[in-house]
Amino acid sequence: MAKARETDLVTVAKVRGGAGKTVEILFNERQQIFTLGEKARAGGGAARLLRARAGRSRPVKVTLNPARGTVERIGEPREREAAEFLRLRVPLEKPQKIVAIDLAKIDPIKFNIVDLYLKWPVFRLCTDVVPSYAKAKQIFDFCAGLECNLPGPFAVNPCIPFQYVIDGCYARAHQMRRIITTRFGYCCDKVFSFAPNAPDQLAVKADKWGGCCVFWWYHVAPLIRVRFKILKFNFTLAMVIDPSMFDKPVLLHTWLAAQENKNCSANAHVTRYSIQPGSAYTPIYPGNSFATDPNYVKTENTLQQYANLTTC
Repeated sequence: MAKARETDLVTVAKVRGGAGKTVEILFNERQQIFTLGEKARAGGGAARLLRARAGRSRPVKVTLNPARGTVERIGEPREREAAEFLRLRVPLEKPQKIVAIDLAKIDPIKFNIVDLYLKWPVFRLCTDVVPSYAKAKQIFDFCAGLECNLPGPFAVNPCIPFQYVIDGCYARAHQMRRIITTRFGYCCDKVFSFAPNAPDQLAVKADKWGGCCVFWWYHVAPLIRVRFKILKFNFTLAMVIDPSMFDKPVLLHTWLAAQENKNCSANAHVTRYSIQPGSAYTPIYPGNSFATDPNYVKTENTLQQYANLTTC
C-alpha cells in the first residue's frame, strides 16, 4: 500500500483551484496531485504559504499522506536545509521546449516516426539508435527484472519500485537511464508528459498492480529510438521503456494515450509533452526548466524509500 506519511522538502509548481473548488497542489518533486488535509486547511495559513511559493525556487517543508493524496502539514525549512536543497538542485543546461499536444488531432502512426515527425534538437545530442526491437525488448526485460516486488537477488541495486505507480517515476526513469547508458551502451532521452492546468490530469489504470486508477500532473520515462526494417525500408521509431505501465517497449503515442484513461477520469488529458536529455530529472515548473541528479543521490534515496510500497 501507499506510504501513510512522509516528510520532505519540495518546491511548489502550482496551486490550482479555489473559490469553492478543491484546491490542488502540484509539487515539482512529486508527480502525484495533492489536496490539503483537514489540519492543513484549518486557518488558511497553509494555502497562503503554498500560493506564495508557487513557481519559486525556495522549498517548503511538507508532511504528505500519499495514500490519501493530502498535504497534512506545511512549514518553513531550516536555513541549512533550504541551502542544501538548493545546492543539490542543479538545473539542466539548455533544456528543450515543452509543447502543447492534443492526442485526438495527431496521426498515431506518423507521430512515432523520428525523421518524419519528431524532429527534436535533443536527438542531435544523443545520436544512438537501438538497432532492433529485439534489443529494445532486452533492455526493457532487464529493467523490468529489477522490480522490487520480485524475490531477487537483483543484477543491479537498488531495485526499482515499478509496483509503486503512485509516484517516483522520476527516480525509476533515472535509474533506467543509468542502466541503458552504462550496461547497454546507448544514450537515451527522457519523455515528460504534463497536465498542469485544472481540471486536466493524467490518469492511468494500474492493471499490472491491482487495477486501481492513479492520477498525476506529470510523468516521465526513458525514450529510445529503435530501428525497424520492413522489406527494403528502414525507419526509426520513438519507443518508451516504462515497466510500471507496460510489459514491453511501446510507441511514444501509445505511452501518451495510456495516460488519458477516460474510465478513470473524464478529465484525463495530456496537454503538453517534452523530450529532454536523459540527464533531466524533475521539472521546475513553470517554464522550460528541469532539475538534474548527476550523482544519482536523489534517485537512490527515492528508490529505497519506495521499495516496499505498492499501488493498490
